[in-house]
Amino acid sequence: MSESIFPADFLWGGAIAANQAEGAYLEGGKGLTTVDMIPHGKDRLAVKLGQEKRFALRDDEFYPSHQAIDFYHRYKDDIALMAEMGFTVFRTSIAWSRIFPNGDEQQPNAQGIAFYRDVFNECKKYGIEPLVTLCHFDVPMHLVREYGSWRNRKMVEFFTHYARTCFEAFDGLVKYWLTFNEINILLHSPFSGAGLVFEKDDDQEQVKYQAAHHELVASALATKIAHEVNPENQVGCMLAGGNFYPWSCKPEDVWAALEKDRENLFFIDVQARGAYPSYTKRLFKEKGITVEMAPGDDDILKNTVDFVSFSYYASRCASADMNEQNSSAANIVKSLKNPHIKASEWGWGIDPLGLRITMNMMYDRYQKPLFLVENGLGAKDEINEQGEIEDDYRISYLREHIAAMAEAIEDGIPVMGYTSWGCIDLVSASTGEMSKRYGFVYVDRDDQGNGTQARTRKKSFYWYKKVIASNGADLE
Repeated sequence: MSESIFPADFLWGGAIAANQAEGAYLEGGKGLTTVDMIPHGKDRLAVKLGQEKRFALRDDEFYPSHQAIDFYHRYKDDIALMAEMGFTVFRTSIAWSRIFPNGDEQQPNAQGIAFYRDVFNECKKYGIEPLVTLCHFDVPMHLVREYGSWRNRKMVEFFTHYARTCFEAFDGLVKYWLTFNEINILLHSPFSGAGLVFEKDDDQEQVKYQAAHHELVASALATKIAHEVNPENQVGCMLAGGNFYPWSCKPEDVWAALEKDRENLFFIDVQARGAYPSYTKRLFKEKGITVEMAPGDDDILKNTVDFVSFSYYASRCASADMNEQNSSAANIVKSLKNPHIKASEWGWGIDPLGLRITMNMMYDRYQKPLFLVENGLGAKDEINEQGEIEDDYRISYLREHIAAMAEAIEDGIPVMGYTSWGCIDLVSASTGEMSKRYGFVYVDRDDQGNGTQARTRKKSFYWYKKVIASNGADLE
């Protein structure tokens, strides 16, 4: 076995999100969140995009988040499985509405705090560091109805109160924090990304960038508060990563790819550098956008993150001639199909070298440690006659991406850790399906919510255990 090039303190683990795993959507004092309103099926995309207002649940629809995989009741068994694999880090999120059911209360819900204390204590029992996202695609529905969610400046106050409550309640249990999950998805999927619902006469670009400003101010303030509560706290931002390749060497295509990259990196440019990037001046002018800023916002934004975390599933392609007809609908972030790489069952391009390219670009740009907090392959898993799940395709995907991450470390990039996405099967954020599986652990549940919820270790479970035990040296 070759020697590991991963640092001795490298954090190995997996990631889930409260809204895709916990279920128990109204238990323990929890209030409704945006994701609880997003149905499975034909109307899902319109609701996610904020084009169809969904402020009440319907009897004729199935909402996958309501039960999800019942992590709320099964977390002890699930964390034990993660410990069996050797996890040293477990990424999860706090459901905002478990702590503040409406989002604008002064006093937190004691049951919600007790639940997460129990989860984090269970992690500590096994020597697993929790990596906790404060807002992972869920906004309390009361804040959407009453305030218009992040289009309203008052959200900054609600979020920072929530963030401080979490930093204080879980001090000593959690030291790694992320503010907003895949913050750039706000531009591509506004309701699931930020609770935005559009009215007929809205200038949607104006609404989105004003909401983005409020989130960026809230993130910077939360970062400041985290450091005040405990100087040992480390706070990261979180990007839905993956570079855009130019479709050709035609200069217009190269420029189109650069613009697409900037569109996604804009948020991280602010969170990691502490100011709006110079290119936004022209961008806002050409889009006719005026972002309202309060006095002192420039100073607030100087509270930059300690590290840059990101998801990476696929690279993307852009050209000057992109349109609805030639762009893939496989992912919420539109892309041309790259003929040089294979794609997953759901049409996502499989590109391990793209991960190394993305990591080099980000470190060149930000000069802050990186943390790969989502990476994985969504696939249909079949149980064979022996009751086993031989997911060699997943092992192959992960092996190649971990090897690419190792190359990035060799390139001189400081990388804190790796949490593969959906370490246990959960509800897909993009499609609402259970059949789009990512986990090392199979969960007996189908797309309509049927099944026993029983957990079964896949072949990849034992493979990843070996990877962790060897600190990334044994990928065979």
